Amino acid sequence: MKIYTLHTKQNLPISVDEAWQFLSSPENLKTITPDYMGFHILSGADREMFPGQIIQYIVTPVLGIKTKWVTEITHVKDKAYFVDEQRFGPYALWHHKHFIRPIEGGVEMEDIVDYKLPFGFLGRLAHTILVKPKLKEIFDYRHKKLIELFGPFKS
Repeated sequence: MKIYTLHTKQNLPISVDEAWQFLSSPENLKTITPDYMGFHILSGADREMFPGQIIQYIVTPVLGIKTKWVTEITHVKDKAYFVDEQRFGPYALWHHKHFIRPIEGGVEMEDIVDYKLPFGFLGRLAHTILVKPKLKEIFDYRHKKLIELFGPFKS
């Protein structure tokens, strides 16, 4: 069983309060997701984030194939971190930790995603050819979009 990890960090020139308000709102996920992903929230994003919250989405990650994705917010520490886990969707495992830490001049945002693909050898092959590059592209887009929204970090 192969579990992969995606780890990113980004510094933003905003306060912890601003970062938390934006990043902990499921509604803002659409803003930082590439348009071609066809990201659409079906339900569960109508209130402030809480442990046990179920959020249902439609995404179109590959070849125009619409996929239903259901995540659960499993852990929340106000203005510090939250964790979402896939309950239904394209991955055999999806565990995404979001951390926000105050730093000089702003915040450090850190994402750690542990994930596993279905289909054994075919899943591992798909990871190399398709999934890993696609996830990098999505998180690179988020990085650029957050700079557009909040400005570049000046150290």
